[in-house]
Amino acid sequence: MTLTAAETATVLARPLDGRVAIVTGSTSGIGLGIAEALAEQGARIVLNGFGDPQEIERTRETLTTLHGVDVIYSPADLSIPEKICEMVAFARDVLGPIDILVNNAGIQHVAPVTEFPNAKWEAILAVNLSSAFYATKAVLPEMLERGFGRIVNIASAHGLVASPFKSAYVAAKHGVVGLTKTVALETARMGVTCNAICPGYVWTPLVEKQIADQARAHMMTAEQVITDVLLTAQPNRKFASVGEIGALTAFLCGEHGASITGAALSVDGGWTAH
Repeated sequence: MTLTAAETATVLARPLDGRVAIVTGSTSGIGLGIAEALAEQGARIVLNGFGDPQEIERTRETLTTLHGVDVIYSPADLSIPEKICEMVAFARDVLGPIDILVNNAGIQHVAPVTEFPNAKWEAILAVNLSSAFYATKAVLPEMLERGFGRIVNIASAHGLVASPFKSAYVAAKHGVVGLTKTVALETARMGVTCNAICPGYVWTPLVEKQIADQARAHMMTAEQVITDVLLTAQPNRKFASVGEIGALTAFLCGEHGASITGAALSVDGGWTAH
């Protein structure tokens, strides 16, 4: 696309100009909000996730047009390690070495431990935890070689505290926080940072649908579901926004985030302050 001289000057002045960022699970929700925030700061984006191909293409085109950056898409299934490596290789071939990795992809299932399906346990650990390990392992050598890298893992308040019926999710997110700390310690003197963001409930289309579903299932109002079910653990009784998560991610990826590493940063309205 062709930019005016003024537009070009603005683009070149952005903090993440030219950086290449992979954001997993970024075709909707939190991941898309992060991709938008990084693109706004000038990063070139690799989208990843599932969804309607036409909608994904519209998203890709919109990000490109709005922010004047290259945006490509990988449909890699993050439950398969080989596909993760292929995604990283594809991104490198098209856009160049990876500067920023945001491990955001995640799935969920709720059931008591005694009834938790084995296949669901394996799938949740594969997507929520193991994919972060394999993606990090794939991008880290070049980051270390070039002396710059930003890895941001989207964990959860459930990476710091537990709730019943979410054994796999809680275990995986605790693992993400542990992985974050280990990578941070291994790379502390090499220009690479690794941090975890731990959101509470974030307002996304998926959460909005869950509210409607629970309201119907339990014969409650949507407001009752929000206040009596979802936000009971959050003292501020408010959903975080995808914009808040995106802005924090962009800050961590910029020059002013250089001394923040190994942190688990809560965005949970005070949930984990209990």
